[in-house]
Amino acid sequence: MPHRPVTALPGRPVTAFPDRRARAARLLAAGAVLGGLLLGAAAPALAAAPERSAPRAAARAETPATVTVTGSGSASAAPDLALLSVGVEVTKATAKEAMAAQTAAAEALLAVLRKEGIEDRDIRTDSLALTPVYAQTTGGESKVTGYQASQTFSVKVREIDRTGQVIGAVNGATGDAGRVNGVVFDVADPKELRAKAREAAYKDAYEKASQHARLSGHRLGRLVSLSEGDSLRPGHGALPSMPADEPSVPLAPGEIQEQVTVSAVYELL
Repeated sequence: MPHRPVTALPGRPVTAFPDRRARAARLLAAGAVLGGLLLGAAAPALAAAPERSAPRAAARAETPATVTVTGSGSASAAPDLALLSVGVEVTKATAKEAMAAQTAAAEALLAVLRKEGIEDRDIRTDSLALTPVYAQTTGGESKVTGYQASQTFSVKVREIDRTGQVIGAVNGATGDAGRVNGVVFDVADPKELRAKAREAAYKDAYEKASQHARLSGHRLGRLVSLSEGDSLRPGHGALPSMPADEPSVPLAPGEIQEQVTVSAVYELL
């Protein structure tokens, strides 16, 4: 579009396009105002940045030191229960004969256990087996020469003083077929024994943590966590097979020991 001519007034210079220059000046002024506002808004944010990191540093500084210790404790008691492993084993020419002989010997074993006052709830069959017996020929080949049948029982003797008498009675009733594989003494209810061992383990852990606190120049704080390991009952006795003509077997039950370990974490103040 053609520009309209500008007529000069007397004593004033001629100015071309006054409206464009005015708009440019106004844009420059607005830009300066906006820049100032942005800088003013950014300044508080920059100043606040260190304040946000301050709580994190303070939280790290306030985290208390801890000490982790392991305590162990044990308790002992006289056993009141004997666990017997007894059985019968016979070898015959045929499988049928072996099973028949084994059955007769097992019935004799069960009968004498009941005669000795052992209740049925305290007798449990652990295994029953029938296996061939091999022998090598002069030519190096294996040949079946017979069959072996066996059966084992787990027996609880609650009158522990009669354990030797029960073993002797089993041997007398089963003859050469009888087997006494072992005996283990225990307590019928281990809860009380385990509780005493646990208390000793906790005291041991506390004393260790207290000593660590003193050595490091701290005071012992609150208990943070506590865990208990598996209990252990070492020292179970075992008895080898006894001859069948032994009327009563002398035994020494000794004591049953329960062991408990705990792991504890305490604060140090």
